[in-house]
Amino acid sequence: MTDLIGRTALVTGASRGIGQAVAIRLAARGADVVAHFGTDRSGADATVEQITRAGGTAHTVRAELGMVGDVDTLFAGVEAVLAGRPLDILVNNAAAPPAGPLGATTRAAFDHLFAVNVRAPYFVVERALPLLRDGGRIVTISSVATRMANATQTSFAMTKGAVETMTRTLANQLGARGITVNAVAPGATRTATNGPAFATPGLVELITGMTALDRLGEPGDVADVVVFLASDAARWVTGQVIDASGGLFLGPRV
Repeated sequence: MTDLIGRTALVTGASRGIGQAVAIRLAARGADVVAHFGTDRSGADATVEQITRAGGTAHTVRAELGMVGDVDTLFAGVEAVLAGRPLDILVNNAAAPPAGPLGATTRAAFDHLFAVNVRAPYFVVERALPLLRDGGRIVTISSVATRMANATQTSFAMTKGAVETMTRTLANQLGARGITVNAVAPGATRTATNGPAFATPGLVELITGMTALDRLGEPGDVADVVVFLASDAARWVTGQVIDASGGLFLGPRV
């Protein structure tokens, strides 16, 4: 399917995991992808290489989100790539991982978490709006942590709750321009980065035992939902948080 030919997409955190899978799938559908990375240049280069090898078009831009001047740096690169073209799709994927439970999270870690997971996507959207065409798409990656009481992820869940609220309010604000704004909430998703964590004895069995579809997620499972929301097929979906967890923690499995 090549329904996104002629469209441009910015994916933050596209050097690995879900962001990389989103960038590759958007390109496969025909989008010209701007793959953002913070520190993992080799991962971003690998994303672009995979896209171009398949016949797609992609470019890398670097900006370390959560730092002073991050959005200015990001959009200097984005605007250079776009060269006057509008932006069609914005995927806010980049995020800092959980910083620990209450009592263990330092103030510095807490502030960094909010800088990357809340402040950055808010101001990325603000800066993208003049570039975003009417009828464009904004998708932000949230987490099922917002609907589960996990004491080890309190501050992380707080950040994702914030972007879910941002999603609903921006959907209402931007609807008159035909721009849809949605979020996708993954559950336990195995990536190259977090793969070693799932080697903990019994952890995979514990998680899959709480998951209706009885397995861990893969980046492509989440990316396909994001690409759907970025497509014309989702033109009447806005202000929603789409659970892409395989049914994690829905209730007792009998």
